[in-house]
Amino acid sequence: MYVVGNQFYITSFNYLYICRMYNVQVVASNIKKARLYRNYSQDYLAYKLNISQNAYSKVELGITKVTIDRLVKIAAVLEIDVTRLLATPDVSKDVAAIGRIQIVPKLLEVVCRATGMGFAAIARVTEDQWITCGVRDEILFGLTPGDELKLETTICNEIRQTHLTVAIDNVDKDEIFCGHPTPAMYGFKSYISVPIFRKDGSFFGTLCAIDPKPRNVNNSQTIGMFTLYAELISFHLNSQELLDMSEASLHEERKTAELRDQFIAILGHDLRNPIGAILNSAQVLQKIQFDERGLKFLKIIQDSSFRMKGLIENILDFARGRLGDGIKLNYDDGEPLEEILNHVITEVKLIWPNREIETLIDLPLPVYCDTRHIAQLFSNLLGNAFTHGNKDSPVIVKISSGKGGFLLSVANAGKKIPEAAMARLFQPFSRGEVKPGQEGLGLGLFISSEIARAHRGTLDVISTDDETIFTFHMPLNADSEKH
Repeated sequence: MYVVGNQFYITSFNYLYICRMYNVQVVASNIKKARLYRNYSQDYLAYKLNISQNAYSKVELGITKVTIDRLVKIAAVLEIDVTRLLATPDVSKDVAAIGRIQIVPKLLEVVCRATGMGFAAIARVTEDQWITCGVRDEILFGLTPGDELKLETTICNEIRQTHLTVAIDNVDKDEIFCGHPTPAMYGFKSYISVPIFRKDGSFFGTLCAIDPKPRNVNNSQTIGMFTLYAELISFHLNSQELLDMSEASLHEERKTAELRDQFIAILGHDLRNPIGAILNSAQVLQKIQFDERGLKFLKIIQDSSFRMKGLIENILDFARGRLGDGIKLNYDDGEPLEEILNHVITEVKLIWPNREIETLIDLPLPVYCDTRHIAQLFSNLLGNAFTHGNKDSPVIVKISSGKGGFLLSVANAGKKIPEAAMARLFQPFSRGEVKPGQEGLGLGLFISSEIARAHRGTLDVISTDDETIFTFHMPLNADSEKH
């Protein structure tokens, strides 16, 4: 089977496989489990399949065998592989599931103590198997978890068919089972077994007990206790199944997310060089005389390539953070920070030539940092200020280094940031109200906050009715303060 768009196609090989594996009762049970896991109603499935609710009910009851094409459609609606609807019960997983229920040993001990019986077990019973899942054996019956009895030799097989409890005080005096071959084969006089149903109503197996001596078990008190314990086992099985399905779903989502992040990283890396070439070419072309129309197109090329460059840098850092342990810093004392920050200001002025920037830079003390990432943070804050600030007011930049550390602030006049937006301002893919042409990925402030955190610093914002100020603060030697 393969998928094109939302359409499922079945190869001849898979068609034969599906036909061979198709078991009506197994498929019906699997469909019901998957539907309940998705929290879909029967009405919803019937609507998606374009059949009546009554017709769909017959599918889950195993009364109607659906066509292969419809089975594939059901799998598509339930968002699972069609082979999972065909899968027969994995008994080994059921044995392991019972083994993970911590109360089982104590529960079986209580059963033996309360009834006086020497053997108690939880059995997985299918159409062709009887498997011990949990056991307490005080009479040396000889079964351990995972051991199997021939199904036809057990009374549990009859319980699977009738879904009724069987309780025998003394086989010799029981009108129904006195001549039954099973008690003589396994050497017991007293017997009790109650069915265990999964939460979806399907039959799982039995909670049973036997003893070579007659015991008083065919009474409402004992049967009630066994029924309650069977429901408790069912509850734990359902909880484990939901947890396993959630973990499987989470694993798939993580794999998908990892592939997506790898794709983003590769895409960003491959785009960086051509965008850089376009931006450099645009800067060279500025030295050539153009008419007004040519200068307009050159400005568009320069603005767009600058914006794409910033987006790519943010995407790459976002992908690196997702695929690794956060943003990796490259400390380099040799690169003068003030020169790089002035270069950012010059670059931004080329994009917004009609906007005013007031700068105050005072760096008497050296700052040990990753200068490229500090420049990226600064560029993001400046771009944010010009994008959202009042275009008639200057953007004010203050940068200093002193005993208190390195401080960088960018202030712009404009509307106050709404409280709802402030709460998620530094989250990825978070954007406030934007005007046409201002749309972005919503990664700039998130990446800036991650750069600040990587430098053992902070990025804070204060927004009033008059202005918004972003302030980055870090120690002068962030690398040494990590140790």
